[in-house]
Amino acid sequence: MIETAARDHVDTDSLAPTDRIDFLCSYAFVGMHILAFAFLFTGLSIPALLVCLITFWVRLFGITAGYHRYFAHQSFKTSRPFQFALAWLGASAGQNGPLWWVSHHRLHHRHADTEDDIHPPGLKGFWWAHAGWIMSRRYDGYDTSLVRDLRRFPELRLLDRLHMLAPLSVAIVLFGLGWWFEVAFPGLGTTRWQMLGWGLFVSTVLLYHVTFLVNSVTHMWGRRRYATKDHSRNNWWVALLTLGEGWHNNHHRYPTSERQGFYWWELDVTHHVLKGLEKMRLVWDLRVPPARAYRRQAGGS
Repeated sequence: MIETAARDHVDTDSLAPTDRIDFLCSYAFVGMHILAFAFLFTGLSIPALLVCLITFWVRLFGITAGYHRYFAHQSFKTSRPFQFALAWLGASAGQNGPLWWVSHHRLHHRHADTEDDIHPPGLKGFWWAHAGWIMSRRYDGYDTSLVRDLRRFPELRLLDRLHMLAPLSVAIVLFGLGWWFEVAFPGLGTTRWQMLGWGLFVSTVLLYHVTFLVNSVTHMWGRRRYATKDHSRNNWWVALLTLGEGWHNNHHRYPTSERQGFYWWELDVTHHVLKGLEKMRLVWDLRVPPARAYRRQAGGS
């Protein structure tokens, strides 16, 4: 739902090199915020609030474990069916398809905090890094050469083109669930519009700005354990909000490590969920930080 206009999946070099924010072509992103604000006035019930939290956390996991740790960095292995499940879950967060997302993220790691980075807050400011870059037509497309490993799966290519089907499926389920609550439990005061508004629109906007904190805040504020070439920082409160993604300096030093909170006090909920899935044999070969990661670094602790 970050979608602006119809996206042609081509190399970004062929696009007009402009960083101008285009509010008109960002209609889906802007519209999501307007709808989320509107649904704040539809009332709230306990079931709608619970669904809002559930759809937030579950779809956030689709981004952190699926789009980020699995697809972008291949930090663990899984089966092809569960791979598609992770891709669908990530797409349901409304942050475009897996190939688009991964291509831009890999480009970020290649050029982090330089002029060639897509969202360097130190050079283009907090707002650009947080949300401005996705509202620019410069990044409508993506560099296909960065996702050759993923493009060999036809189901991922199809989902990337039709990624809006994933949040649409969430909308249908929520609307149906709200209708059932209206009929079966009228005393709760839960309506289909409440369930749709809080479970999809409010939840998605929260997802946007929580995950975007990793691009903005964790490249500006926090502690640097490792003296990396970029400006990545470990930020504990971003880690709490993002299921562990705030340990960003750890991640930029060892990007292929599935675990991003390296110590017991660095809470990494995504890692613990993946360890549970490992016991269920849904994922395996979770990559760990090398032994040298635990030696005192010049960048401090």
